[in-house]
Amino acid sequence: MFSRAFVAACLLAVAYAKPIARSMQPRCRPTDTVLTVKVQVAQNDIAGLEKALMDVSTPGNALYGQHLTKEEVESYTAPKAESLDAVTAWLKENDIEASSASPAGDWLTFDVPVSKANELFDADYTVFKHTDGQELIRTLSYSIPKDLAAHIDVVHPSNTFAVASRAPVFKAVQAQSSASNLTSRAVPSSCASTVTPACLQAMYGIPTTSSGKSTNVLAVSGFIDQWANQADLKSFLTSFRKDISSSTTFTLQTLDGGSNPQTPRSNAGIEANLDIQYTVGLASPVPVHFVSVGDNNSDGIDGFLDIVNFFLNMSTPPTVLTTSYGFNEPDLTSSMANSLCNAYMSLGARGTSILFASGDGGVSGSQSQSCTTFIPTFPSGCPFLTSVGATTGITETAADFSSGGFSNIFARPSYQSSAVSTFLTALGSTNSGKFNTTGRAFPDVSAQGENVEIAWDAQFGTVDGTSCSSPIFASVIALLNDELIAAGKSPLGFLNPFLYTTGASALTDVTSGSNPGCNTNGFTARAGWDPVTGLGTPNYAKLRTAVGL
Repeated sequence: MFSRAFVAACLLAVAYAKPIARSMQPRCRPTDTVLTVKVQVAQNDIAGLEKALMDVSTPGNALYGQHLTKEEVESYTAPKAESLDAVTAWLKENDIEASSASPAGDWLTFDVPVSKANELFDADYTVFKHTDGQELIRTLSYSIPKDLAAHIDVVHPSNTFAVASRAPVFKAVQAQSSASNLTSRAVPSSCASTVTPACLQAMYGIPTTSSGKSTNVLAVSGFIDQWANQADLKSFLTSFRKDISSSTTFTLQTLDGGSNPQTPRSNAGIEANLDIQYTVGLASPVPVHFVSVGDNNSDGIDGFLDIVNFFLNMSTPPTVLTTSYGFNEPDLTSSMANSLCNAYMSLGARGTSILFASGDGGVSGSQSQSCTTFIPTFPSGCPFLTSVGATTGITETAADFSSGGFSNIFARPSYQSSAVSTFLTALGSTNSGKFNTTGRAFPDVSAQGENVEIAWDAQFGTVDGTSCSSPIFASVIALLNDELIAAGKSPLGFLNPFLYTTGASALTDVTSGSNPGCNTNGFTARAGWDPVTGLGTPNYAKLRTAVGL
């Protein structure tokens, strides 16, 4: 889930131009500490990659569905020889040997003492402490030689303070029986207070069977020591999917020192259990991979970048990726936000549908917080992925925590121009000056996100958040991909050009509710797209038709 605590800490540090001291360390400038630095060398043709992505993702285009190979993507993202030579020469002049940290070779990495990093970047790396105890070594400013400005896009870590953290709150309940509802499309009345797989199958028409094609993989991101427990998954399936084997499980993949310990059972993560139970529990027998990203990186941003490069290095990446973590957009520099967004563009061009929870703070960002202007979340503001908001109730209305709004970094993409313009015209002057009317608007779609039942630590309970909505919508896409692959067709890949055109009529428009924040009522859901529930919630039967099945 998202966190707001670190924002206040970092903004305080910037405002007073001094560090938040490390509580158990007398030195606040750790000159001897070894810092792992990553430098992104300018990619050679990112505009060309964007055109290629839109060509293969736009229904009606002659190239629709012809996703790029690993080598084709790298032909756009690899750095130009002169840029790579210039950067490596500069590092060697400073006695630094860097190694490649990405498949295309655009990211270089090296380890140096903080004192050396200070010298190299004319910086003042300092320990900053998060209010929840997490610590980061960062600098408020840095510089690179003028003749390298055109060759270097990002230096990390530097002045980005974003940290992904916090899982949803678990509320214990008595497990609901749902076996009799699995084949009925009548929505059980219990779904008004507790959402189970049977509720979603009935509400959205989600099928209970699929072919389970091995080339169709639904990947689930795991961060901040959130571990998915197999015993809890077994309990969940035993109670809520009696039609499939309770031993159905997921494949574990790890990077950055990630792991997924199963004992003690209490170590299970609420977020990880939620994400796994509502992918395995809805999309089976589509193979589900849980990717545990460890702490061998400086913060959540490193993990976000590493997991994309992990998939880009595969000859066949997953067809769907769902992530229930994120940041407030102001916590990232525009250069880092653009770099990550371009990485999502690369993965989308390979044929992966990337979905992110939009956040849980309404218009105040990732979590509810004090603010005077609306706070967009990241990566939801990136135009090359699908942002998922939250709804609640049998007759669906917007969940009041569903984050949505407009990016201050990314411009509005052409695929959503008409839908967003219609909304802004209807909005008029409401909340004028509190958001960027020309920014990329989000979320794109939505799904149930309140009172969603999971198993955790040998008990049952409910959780709330857009982190429920993203794996639910991702499961729908995985099942559609399964049918497409079985029919000899390509998986959907980057979804938005489809969703905003032929796919829009296959979604159920949500026209009530709002997402208050920043001492306002936020935005209001209305007919058509809105920055609370996007284009609406899935209707599987209509989506099947829309994708050509």
